[in-house]
Amino acid sequence: MSKRAVLEVIALDAEDAVAAEAGGADRLELVTDMAADGLTPSRETFGRIRAAVGISLRVMIRLADGFAAGDVDALVAAARGLRAEGADEFVLGFLDAEGGPDLAAVDRITAELSGCRWTFHRAIDRAADRDALRKRLADAPGLDTYLTAGSPAGVDSGLDVLAAEAKRTGEPGYAQQILVGGGLRLDHLPHLKTAGLTAFHIGGAARPHGWTGPVSANAVREWRTAVDA
Repeated sequence: MSKRAVLEVIALDAEDAVAAEAGGADRLELVTDMAADGLTPSRETFGRIRAAVGISLRVMIRLADGFAAGDVDALVAAARGLRAEGADEFVLGFLDAEGGPDLAAVDRITAELSGCRWTFHRAIDRAADRDALRKRLADAPGLDTYLTAGSPAGVDSGLDVLAAEAKRTGEPGYAQQILVGGGLRLDHLPHLKTAGLTAFHIGGAARPHGWTGPVSANAVREWRTAVDA
């Protein structure tokens, strides 16, 4: 029997986390400061969320807007602190000046993660060559997921890319799961599911009142039903 599709929801705090779990989320992406598209939350926030829910938590390692690594020492320290707090799944991903994966930064950070599972986030959608990026990261320890819309403009523009990449599962660089996110809507799901995509990521779609309001368990439940249909 096949496993059900993955539904991941962005959570900013314990209230979000509890609502997302109640609505049927499988996993949470923990961030702060969505005005900067999601930065690393504090250790204290992680601890409160971990105590509040039982589902998997992937914690963002990113300290500034954009996809350049910036202060790698600070990123490493953030990863170390979160590991000490008990975090064991992460989200990260940085590009160099040429639009390729910043392997030096990724290697230093993942060395702190000791083989923990992690997602390379939507930096892939800004890469100069996403196929080359995947191949260069093919053997990165712990990397099991790419969060991608298939396009920097969002899922609307990336549907064909996502479908094409789903067909390449098993090729070098394509063993990781595709987690679809970035302007994802319910009406995208039939096309994506037909193409073989089985993991979905939502943020604002779980918040009927926008980012100033909390996650709605009912909104997440609607997505859970649609993802499982």
